[in-house]
Amino acid sequence: MRSVEDHLALITSAAVMPRPVKVAISEAQGLLCAEEVVTQRPLPGFDQAAVDGYAVRAVDVIAAGEKAPDDLNDLDVGDADVDVDAAGEPMMVKLPVVGEVEPGSRTPTRLQPRQAVRVETGAPLPTLADAVVPLRWTDGGVQTVRVGQAVDSGSYVRRIGDDVQPGDVAVREGMIIGPAQVGLLAAVGQARVLVHPRPRLSVIAIGNELVDVDRVPGPGQVYDVNSYALAAAGRDAGADVNRVGIAERELSRLREVVEAQMIRSEIVVLCGAVGGAASRAVADALTELGELEIVRVAMHPGSVQGFGRLGRDDVPTFLLPANPVSALVSFEVMVRPLIRLTLGKRQPMRRMIKARTIGPIVSVEGRTGYLRGQLMRDERTGEYLVQVIGASPTGTSHLLAELAEANCLIVVKPDVEELRTGDEVDVMFLAQRG
Repeated sequence: MRSVEDHLALITSAAVMPRPVKVAISEAQGLLCAEEVVTQRPLPGFDQAAVDGYAVRAVDVIAAGEKAPDDLNDLDVGDADVDVDAAGEPMMVKLPVVGEVEPGSRTPTRLQPRQAVRVETGAPLPTLADAVVPLRWTDGGVQTVRVGQAVDSGSYVRRIGDDVQPGDVAVREGMIIGPAQVGLLAAVGQARVLVHPRPRLSVIAIGNELVDVDRVPGPGQVYDVNSYALAAAGRDAGADVNRVGIAERELSRLREVVEAQMIRSEIVVLCGAVGGAASRAVADALTELGELEIVRVAMHPGSVQGFGRLGRDDVPTFLLPANPVSALVSFEVMVRPLIRLTLGKRQPMRRMIKARTIGPIVSVEGRTGYLRGQLMRDERTGEYLVQVIGASPTGTSHLLAELAEANCLIVVKPDVEELRTGDEVDVMFLAQRG
């Protein structure tokens, strides 16, 4: 029996990133950048107001906010026009408002000494202006503005190239493109970017007993659950998923279906026919494509699995159990990390934390247990608490409804057969629920 670690190492060694492609930046989120994006122009491309207010020369409002002298005859503010209510009170500098500039304005505006221009955030700064007085520091005047506080040169101004200079790297190769990177690419005028695309994942369900969900099952037939569930798990992991649906067990037909997916997929997942003669028949049917090794992995559920690198391009191919719970758990543990590595994620595994059990848990000796659990947090202590879902303390009953209620997998080490109430255990977060 192969350990989980050894089997996972074999699988992850097959991770190969798809060839880079150019995509629109609106499609690049979550993908790995495959080029150094070097900016050709400064950002911002012109001096602009950082707040709503009045563009001024800082030297013209230097007296604003200063306390008036006790003897107003000693008042010396040069050519500034000031309002003084009383000795010792802050002075207001008055400036004529000679215009207004909105964002997107293409009309050059020139400021003369001892004048102000009303500006909105993002508006081009008038010539000679070197600062913006925020609107809240003024009386908001239209023809004349009274300024109650001085500003330094450069205050509330975004200078040309403050954010990015020509030749700067906006997004580096190997960086995951998130919302900020998408915004920066747009800001520097980059409409398309070279990325490693999402790996293409094909999901095929095997079984003559299967029918699609839009049909009524006949005697001995069941709905195809796995291709839908595993396709959803693939999308959740970040793959570009093709749900092929149901393939018959007739060997030549099965080989044709799988071979057709090899040319359009970086990963192929088959589900069903695991164990005994059925799995050997599937492996034999695919012999011409390569070796699909059927092994027992020291985990539960989902101990019997198949993996191989098939086709001309050595496409990683999985054979997962027919039981939906076992298939989904096997996908979480084995397939998801391969998808995440192919996407370039530095941490391909789900987040793991420590939690204390609030009830007994029984596991299978010699196998790593991945048991469905409900994770919660003690409001008083902040400590994580977890309980196994289902009537069985092993949490191994094959009930899909119980998995749907789980928000975590309780990971029990192979040398642990039983956990008591209050014991500490590793817990793997599943997708966040709303």
